[in-house]
Amino acid sequence: MRKQTEQFFLRGYRMNNGTITRRQFIKGTTALAGTAAVSSCAGGLFKSKRTAIDKVTLGKTGLTPSRLGVGTGTFNGQTQRDLGTDGFNRLIRYAYDQGITYFDTAENYQTHPYVRDAIRGIPRENIFIQSKMPRIPDNPMETIERYLRELDVEYIDSLLVHVATRADWDQERARVLDAMDEAKARGMIRSHGVSCHSLAALERAAQLDWVDVNLVQMNPQGANLNRPPGSTAEIDPSYITPTVEQLKIMKANNHGIIGMKIIGEGKFTDPADREKSIRFAMQSGLPDAIVIGFKSAAEIDEAIMRMNNALADMA
Repeated sequence: MRKQTEQFFLRGYRMNNGTITRRQFIKGTTALAGTAAVSSCAGGLFKSKRTAIDKVTLGKTGLTPSRLGVGTGTFNGQTQRDLGTDGFNRLIRYAYDQGITYFDTAENYQTHPYVRDAIRGIPRENIFIQSKMPRIPDNPMETIERYLRELDVEYIDSLLVHVATRADWDQERARVLDAMDEAKARGMIRSHGVSCHSLAALERAAQLDWVDVNLVQMNPQGANLNRPPGSTAEIDPSYITPTVEQLKIMKANNHGIIGMKIIGEGKFTDPADREKSIRFAMQSGLPDAIVIGFKSAAEIDEAIMRMNNALADMA
C-alpha cells in the first residue's frame, strides 16, 4: 500500500511540475509519512515507517540528528581525506541530498576544514555537527574556540572527550569536562559526552550524569569493540554482551547513544557482514543513531537501504 501511495505521489508531482529531483521526492514522501502516521492514529489505512533519514531525539539533549550519520574518521580520517576537497564535498552534499543531516568529525581526523567547506551554504540549523577533543589541551576553552573557527560555525551540536580508555577518564580529564561545561553554558556547544575505547571507560560513562552523548563501538561480530581487561583480539564476539549491558544502562539513564564501528572500520567487506551489523544496530533498540565512515555515494545508498529494510522488518 505504501509503495502504491508513493507511486501516486510521484505521478502527481510530475504532472504538476514536469520534473522531480530525488530530494524533492524524499521530502514529499517524508511529508506523506507524517500524514500516514496521523491516519493510523485515526484508524486510517496507513502506518508510518522509520527510516535511515529520520530525525531522531538524542537522549536527554533534545537534539535531533538524522538516524544515519556520515563519519569522517575512517583510519583516523585518512580514507576521507584521500577523497580530496572536491571528492569530499561531493560525498557530503550527496549525503545531505538523501536526507542525512548528521556529520561527524574530530580534531585528530584533520577533517574540520573539509567539513567546513562541504557544509558551506547549508543552513546551520539544518545539520548536526559532532566533533571530539583528544588528550588534555593546555587550555581546553581556547581549543573549543579554535574548533569553532576551523568549522566556521557559531556552535557545535555535540563535543566529545575522545578516545577515553581509563576507568577514571572523567577525573583524568577533569579540566576538559569543566571547559565543556562552560562552553555549553555559553552556547558554544549544545551537548557534551565521550567516545569510549575500552570497556572500563564505557562502564564509567554509563554511570555519569555529565554524559549527554555516548559514542559507542558496536557490531555483533565483535570487530574493534571495547575490549575486556587483558584482551588484545581485534575480532571477538565475547565483547558484545558486556557492551550491550552498558548500552542498556545508558538508555535507562537517558543518555544519547550513537553507534560506531558498524562496518568494523572497513573490515566487513562481505555484504552479509554489513547486513548483519546494521540489522543488529537497528533492531537492538539501543542506539538513537549510528555513524558510518563512507567514501562513496554507493556506500551511502547501501547503508540507507539496509537500515530501511531492517527498520521495516520491525513494524
